[in-house]
Amino acid sequence: MQAKTFQKRILDYYTAYGRKHLPWQQNKNHYRVWVSEIMLQQTQVTTVIPYYERFMQRFSSLEALASAELDEVLALWTGLGYYSRARNLHKCAQVLITEFNGQWPNSVATLETLPGIGRSTAGAIHSLATGQSAAILDGNVKRVLCRFYAIEGWPGKPAVQKQLWQLAESLTPAKKADQFNQAMMDLGATLCKRSRPDCDICPLQSHCQAYADNRVNEFPNPKPKTTKPERHAIFIIARCGHEVLLEKRPSQGIWGGLWCLPEAPLDTNDRDLAAAIATPIACESVCALPSFRHTFSHYHLHIHPRLLSVAQKPNAVMDSDRWQWQDRRRLDELGMPSPIVQLLKNLE
Repeated sequence: MQAKTFQKRILDYYTAYGRKHLPWQQNKNHYRVWVSEIMLQQTQVTTVIPYYERFMQRFSSLEALASAELDEVLALWTGLGYYSRARNLHKCAQVLITEFNGQWPNSVATLETLPGIGRSTAGAIHSLATGQSAAILDGNVKRVLCRFYAIEGWPGKPAVQKQLWQLAESLTPAKKADQFNQAMMDLGATLCKRSRPDCDICPLQSHCQAYADNRVNEFPNPKPKTTKPERHAIFIIARCGHEVLLEKRPSQGIWGGLWCLPEAPLDTNDRDLAAAIATPIACESVCALPSFRHTFSHYHLHIHPRLLSVAQKPNAVMDSDRWQWQDRRRLDELGMPSPIVQLLKNLE
């Protein structure tokens, strides 16, 4: 299939079936497109929509986001996961205000230099916001191209990635790139799905190599399997009335910048748990709660909660920016990991 034929079928598909009524497609501008693209990384549209609407209601402009406290940004992000996206979103807004005078760069190359914006995201922002030609290669587009051309190898491998980028750039039209890119993402999300793709109604079916070879389910080739390491840790729930003691995690690493429960090594004795906190607390009793596992992209974390009953909060903790007593009925005021929020809400 010639590139022009490929483009025509995709654009015709967009005209007939493309999604045109998503929140970020209304009153479209760089800011709205950018926030949606960051939220949509590794997250489905249906999950993103309510988060996006709440986010836009609070931060309606680049200036509003740049001037906000990171804690407030993370609080609105709680539940979306991959929190480095939120930290980079906030940092990027500040860079755009301070270094670009609040103006969006008019080139993909410059967009790529901004925090949290990679090559595909830069292409999506540029093309969707302006209509100018720029290739994208998100997970949905990779799946469409891998099947259409029956590309062997895991798409995460540099050689395969390079081949996919060459194809994406050769296929992206000079005009209507915004419609073309939106249609390619829609096609991958709604027809060329990971499992049970709707090949019978796909506009590319007649020339799809994977379909012709009856190998659709083999593409994209899966990532080579590896065994994820297992990690165990005690999470300390120091409770005084309705309040619990939270610790702000370092900005780098897992759950970076979020408020979380203090941790202790798994072999810590119950009598030593209170002392494991930077400012020791007077503990009346310790109760072991059911353990559970939370999976990250590269390891499994086994969380072993210990509930410590505290008679009185020490004032020294309140004076530290790293520690905070928080009412469990107002957890939504802080950026916190979802499993920790759920654990605290289920205490009763």
